[in-house]
Amino acid sequence: MKDRKEFYNVLAEIDGKPFSEYETLAGDYDFARFVIKCAKINTEPDAELPVYNVRIPQSIAELPGHLYDSPVRRTALEDLLTRNLSEAADQIAQFDASGVARRNIIVAEPGQKILPRTSVVVTKEYVDVRIRISLPFKVMMSGERLVDGEMARRLFFEDLPEVISGSVFCCNLNVVEAEDFVNTMEDADRVRQTLATMGLVSFVGEGSFLAREQNSDFPDYDNITPFEVDGDTLTEIDVPNAGQLKGLGIPVGLTVVVGDLANGRASFMNALAAGVFNHIPGDGREHVVSVSDAVKIEADPGRSIQEINITPFFSEIDGADPASYSTDSAVASVSQVASAIEALEVGARVLIVDEDSSAPAFLTSDARIASLLGETSCTSLAQRARQMVDELGISLVVGGENLVAEFIPIADTVLRVEDFQVTDITEEAKALDISTPPVAPSVNLGPMLARSRWIMPSSIDASIGRLDQVIEALDLNAIQFGRSVIEMDSVSQIADESQTLTIGLLLYYAKLRYMQEGYPLREMLDMIDRDLSSEGLASVSRDLRGDLARPRRYELAAALNRLPTFRVSHATE
Repeated sequence: MKDRKEFYNVLAEIDGKPFSEYETLAGDYDFARFVIKCAKINTEPDAELPVYNVRIPQSIAELPGHLYDSPVRRTALEDLLTRNLSEAADQIAQFDASGVARRNIIVAEPGQKILPRTSVVVTKEYVDVRIRISLPFKVMMSGERLVDGEMARRLFFEDLPEVISGSVFCCNLNVVEAEDFVNTMEDADRVRQTLATMGLVSFVGEGSFLAREQNSDFPDYDNITPFEVDGDTLTEIDVPNAGQLKGLGIPVGLTVVVGDLANGRASFMNALAAGVFNHIPGDGREHVVSVSDAVKIEADPGRSIQEINITPFFSEIDGADPASYSTDSAVASVSQVASAIEALEVGARVLIVDEDSSAPAFLTSDARIASLLGETSCTSLAQRARQMVDELGISLVVGGENLVAEFIPIADTVLRVEDFQVTDITEEAKALDISTPPVAPSVNLGPMLARSRWIMPSSIDASIGRLDQVIEALDLNAIQFGRSVIEMDSVSQIADESQTLTIGLLLYYAKLRYMQEGYPLREMLDMIDRDLSSEGLASVSRDLRGDLARPRRYELAAALNRLPTFRVSHATE
């Protein structure tokens, strides 16, 4: 292994030479307190920035073992260190002595949720930090790029050591804050493990702050109203660090949440959906926890559908076979039906639906005019909900103010949200004179979920020209996958762009590893989950990356189902 002096000398030798000379820096270099590793450096103008692996021995980092002595605590610590690195890199960029913002050190930027990532790996022996570095250059009048050796020396010998030591070394770490961060994650995970044993699908801690900025994951500081629960409905859960948490438990079965859109109901429903992930201290939703297999279902007009059995909701449709329905552009109600069935197909046990993001025709019918309509080919969720809960053993949480009346007579629980205060009004609601939904046509739901779809591998094509893999997260809800763009605006449980990118890479990984073998979709997702748990996120990409975060199987399946070129080879009961 070379040392830092040799690295310094190489920078001196290539200073002012063509930018391609940076390729000579590939290799391992010992910088005394850490080792810098870079397998390859591609200096083509449109190439991705090189990824550097900075390895710090634990004898130097000295991170306390109790911060990472379990997988849950390790994930939290790695997430926290990533946040420290991102903040330190931003400060370096903002406080350049020359007054120029230099963003040469690029680190993943986590949002409000704590996720398994590739940006930092903590073990008993070392800490690995994976960052991208934009190598400095000067541009000549001819447009040629030349190595800027002076800036590169400052980058590697001043900026990088400052970012690493200030973010990862225990001596510069606020251990009390780190413990709070890790403990918060561990407590939330304990709540999630406890929910099933208590017959619950979600828990909302008393005092939580649920309001968010519009279309944002960040708290709405202009509307800070702590969540309150009526005393008779309080649930208590013991956790290892905070002792005991009190809040609202959402029971299994069919729950209806009523309330005005602007009076807390929308924030409440969104918080339940976001509760499948753990949140950072100070977010306000640290103690809002849902089971990991809860999926929010929204209308997505214009999306494509491939070989979905929608017979529980449509007896006939567009002259096509509803038992194996496909379309390139679905109307809102059909798109939501397909999304619900696709989620159940891959294992969802809880569906969260809110009228604000739903197609009215999907959500409810109107019993008052049922006799005027005569026989209809459409069945609403209200008509089918009780059967789904009873026969499939799933749970439904349905929120609204105008379109949820038909759910009340068949609901197990009815909650009212008003100014972020929740009251159980089940008895009061049941006393209302509300007609039950029109009787739905009889259908056996079991075969619908037992149906398996096999993917046509050739329809999953990430190539463009000579490049066999062109995959990029365009934003939080869009993936460039080869020549196609996967639009996922209605897939609201994606946590950040690192997950979005990972979803795209996982589709390609699945094609290479499993689709050629002819596994059905659900079994393929089982094996991907197994691989991610046993081999880690590093197995997703053939190159070292620090910008990946683990997604759930449900968002991966949602992306596959929305890939414009996706085709099913065959489906069987």
